[in-house]
Amino acid sequence: MNYEPSDRASKLASQLDEFMQRHVFPVEKLYHEQVEGADNRWSTPPLMAELKERAKEEGLWNLFIPSDHGKYGGAGLSNLEYAPLAELMGRVLWSSEIFNCSAPDTGNMEVLMKYATPEQQERWLLPLLSGDIRSSYAMTEPAVASSDATNIECSILRDGDDYVVNGRKWFITGAMHENCEILIVMGKSDPENPNRHLQQSQILVPRDTQGVTVTRSLRTLGYDDAPLGHAEVAFDNVRVPAENILLGEGRGFEIAQGRLGPGRIHHCMRLIGSAQRAMELACQRVESRSTFGRKISEHQSVRENIARSFAEIEQARLLTLMTADKMDKVGSKDARDLIAATKITVPEMAQRVIDRSIQMHGAGGLCDDWCLAEAYSYARWCRLADGPDEVHMMALGKQLIKRFAG
Repeated sequence: MNYEPSDRASKLASQLDEFMQRHVFPVEKLYHEQVEGADNRWSTPPLMAELKERAKEEGLWNLFIPSDHGKYGGAGLSNLEYAPLAELMGRVLWSSEIFNCSAPDTGNMEVLMKYATPEQQERWLLPLLSGDIRSSYAMTEPAVASSDATNIECSILRDGDDYVVNGRKWFITGAMHENCEILIVMGKSDPENPNRHLQQSQILVPRDTQGVTVTRSLRTLGYDDAPLGHAEVAFDNVRVPAENILLGEGRGFEIAQGRLGPGRIHHCMRLIGSAQRAMELACQRVESRSTFGRKISEHQSVRENIARSFAEIEQARLLTLMTADKMDKVGSKDARDLIAATKITVPEMAQRVIDRSIQMHGAGGLCDDWCLAEAYSYARWCRLADGPDEVHMMALGKQLIKRFAG
């Protein structure tokens, strides 16, 4: 495999890196000040409008759009070409929104590109592509173990020309945001179907529909992730037109699998950027402070941990690139072994690397003066998002046993 990026990807990476250095890193503190000082924490900070316009002007908009959906704009990159760009964005957790490349919107846009009708695309995809609205993906539920997606209990039942949605979802990323206008909701439309994977459907529910209630914001390790947020959402006899169904009844599990493969690898790409920055910050910190008569960087245990972090990041990066390459060549379904391996490996790696950096920063690593504590929270919840480690290990183990012992 050739790990060298294409000329096009290299040019975009250089352009993106320069953008980050000139326009993003200098306003990290201001961004958080604007979020904290806003009358509505779930509104976009004012500085983002200018940054988004700059990104559009410089051709750094919708970089995530895969080459097979080039008609929707973007750079038309492969997964392999997109990986270093997502990694650069991952160095600042909120920066991917500047380029319209942030979750959950990217995954939702891909769902609409792949599975929506032309009318659904006109109504929801185009405003998302232009960055005029935000979206959410409502799958996880508080009452059941949603790591098994067939457990979900939210109902999507046909009633004449409508579907009626009833249920409760939680950790619905983006639903707190004031610009969130559409939720893709997964629920059961045929709970008695003997095939557990044909019981589910997915449907488009405008957030302002009567009966949709955002009941509370949920924190992850103390972070509310404003202005995006993670919400608990109640659906109480929510009535939407039948044409809002995606792909047709019983296709919900199929859509989920098609959405989550790319979403998982995008999280991993961004996490490598978070881990890389954490290691670099650790190197700077230990070189600038002294204990017991010498620089912290001169202590053997510190050097060992930095070396260990470097090796782990490089291993994870290569695995991620190999996964992206296989997805490009055979598709997400046939690359599910490497997708699972990457999703198991990268968040845990990032969690370890960031934790070491926190330790090297001392008490400062735990506070908001650095990005480390928030990055640690991101790495930790990624071990649950889009399927917990255990589910991916169980599926991968089953697949490998069948391959080598069958």
